[in-house]
Amino acid sequence: MTRPLRLGVNIDHVATIRNARGGSHPDPLRAAQAAAAAGADGITAHLREDRRHITDDDIDRLIEALEIPLNLEMAATDEMLAIALAHGPHAACIVPEKREERTTEGGLDAAGGHNHLAPFVSELAARDIRVSLFIEPDPLQIEAAIHLRVPVVEFHTGRYAHLEGEARAEELRRIAEGAALAVKNGIEPHAGHGLSFDNVGPIAAIPQLFELNIGHFLVGEAIFTGFEASVRRMRETMDQAR
Repeated sequence: MTRPLRLGVNIDHVATIRNARGGSHPDPLRAAQAAAAAGADGITAHLREDRRHITDDDIDRLIEALEIPLNLEMAATDEMLAIALAHGPHAACIVPEKREERTTEGGLDAAGGHNHLAPFVSELAARDIRVSLFIEPDPLQIEAAIHLRVPVVEFHTGRYAHLEGEARAEELRRIAEGAALAVKNGIEPHAGHGLSFDNVGPIAAIPQLFELNIGHFLVGEAIFTGFEASVRRMRETMDQAR
């Protein structure tokens, strides 16, 4: 029997819309609860250094109210480590972060940053937080994840989402091969970034993948169809592909 594919819904850009005007609407917690009602298996939120979307108060409320797992995306900084250790989310995904970027532009250099990342991985794991690294589907980066002893990697699918034709097919092969290599070495592979109704099918069909994390597209689509309908359609599209 084919393994079910989990859907993590990223609610960052609900907060982006709220912050454009200030105040409390739309509420990321309400979006998280709507996503859960529509079939999401978990919620992802990225607490950035500049707090451009999700805030510390959002994390407080999500931790208190959510009945499905929270995946906290975080940079490998002392500030974010302290916040993660204080809150104890189900999972923490370490991501690269630059102030000038609009969104995460690529995978973490786990190979080049091994010595910097190792204490973060150790301290999070000691708190029983499931650690993930957001990386490219590159054997060198997967090898680094193996050495760091993380239980999860999340492959950056942004390149796949923006390519076309044979170039996209080649990137899809790279993701599939990366997922197989991760599983072979006892690591659970996830994927995300830039996924939509139109391009998620081939990614969801990769049998080794355990979870997809999707956010910006779902929030944008919600303008036209509503948030629950957007999440529910993604859930159905993933299930059909799997």
